[in-house]
Amino acid sequence: MNYTRFINSVSLARKPSPIRVLTAIALSSPPSMISMAGGNPNVKTFPIQSATLTLRNGTVIHIGEELMQQALQYSPTPGFPGLLEWVRGLQDHIHTPPLLNKKNHPGAVDILITNGSQDGIARALESMVSPKDTVLIETPSYPGTLAILKPLGCRLLPVQSDKHGMDPDHLQHILSNWKPSHALDPSSDIPKLLYCIPNGGNPTGYGLTAERKKKIYQLAREYSLLILEDDPYYYLQFSKPRIPSLLSMDEDGRVIRFDSFSKLISSGLRLGFVSGPKPIIERMQLHMQATVMHASGLSQITLLQILQGWGYEGFKQHADKVTEFYRERKNHCVAAAKKHLTGLAEWSEPSGGMFLWLKLKVPDTFKMITVKAREKDVLFVPGNAFMLDDQAPSQYVRAAYSMCTAEQMDLAFERLASLIREEQLNPS
Repeated sequence: MNYTRFINSVSLARKPSPIRVLTAIALSSPPSMISMAGGNPNVKTFPIQSATLTLRNGTVIHIGEELMQQALQYSPTPGFPGLLEWVRGLQDHIHTPPLLNKKNHPGAVDILITNGSQDGIARALESMVSPKDTVLIETPSYPGTLAILKPLGCRLLPVQSDKHGMDPDHLQHILSNWKPSHALDPSSDIPKLLYCIPNGGNPTGYGLTAERKKKIYQLAREYSLLILEDDPYYYLQFSKPRIPSLLSMDEDGRVIRFDSFSKLISSGLRLGFVSGPKPIIERMQLHMQATVMHASGLSQITLLQILQGWGYEGFKQHADKVTEFYRERKNHCVAAAKKHLTGLAEWSEPSGGMFLWLKLKVPDTFKMITVKAREKDVLFVPGNAFMLDDQAPSQYVRAAYSMCTAEQMDLAFERLASLIREEQLNPS
């Protein structure tokens, strides 16, 4: 792997912050070390001394004064050391990446704690994408990623997906416009990156099969692609065993994986983590140094106390409970759709996540959803929000079942059915 090919000129120009480097040194230095280097505020001036948290199961977590001082002070950009260690162990326990502990391999896996997984996606794309680069992106796709990519001036090539996730045959069809050897030509416009949402996709709720993942990874090898595996819904797969991740089959160092704690523990803590080849993770760190410096220390310490209390088995048990919660919501959502939308819309049952992706029997959903649905006190997201061309007509709608009761979903789809009938009689 030649990672220089993937790193853009802005990222190559970034240099480590000398102050950030000294912050990390100071934390690992012996007590005899006297530091007059960092401009850290004195923790004695901070008003927060300690905190006690009560979990839903009754467990009480106390963050004492010493630990609180660490939480409230600046910390290393990669993340709080204890949390980094725990997350590294989790990836080894769940995914067993072939390059996780291969320190001498150029693509050895490193970990970076980020302000939610979207922050990690932004850092990765900002460090690798240049104007006129070609990026392959699953479609429909997550609007947050589209919002990052579109202003970068790159060429976005949509890869089709269906109820089994991204279609590797369509990916191969697109890549057949180049020869694998073009990856060695700096002047070639051959794609460098492939972005996909492999499980419980936002907006579709669909997931890649194991066979498709293998085909996609082999195509990435053949054409020297880096894969951005955006997988916040990995633990919310409705079937077991869970489909192995792309990271778990990465023998080259070509997968950059984005995980999130938002869907399992708290979206407000704003914590996610990136696992990927060290040369790329190092570049992403430099981008963080120039902006947020590091993820919230208080969030990291709070999360670490919860995770250490659970251990890996406790974490998996919690993930299973959350999955069961959303499975029940999904069942209610599909039942309500069958009751009210049969003959008016088409859908496939989600394999995970929080969303039902509906194809309505109308020419376009934008005005119907953004104007008429609001007038009937129901909100959905029109399909154009998830498309590369957000001005083109779309028959699709995303329905999120995460927050609604069964009764609310039933009423929401009853109102949607009424809207579809009205639209069929009087198109916008």
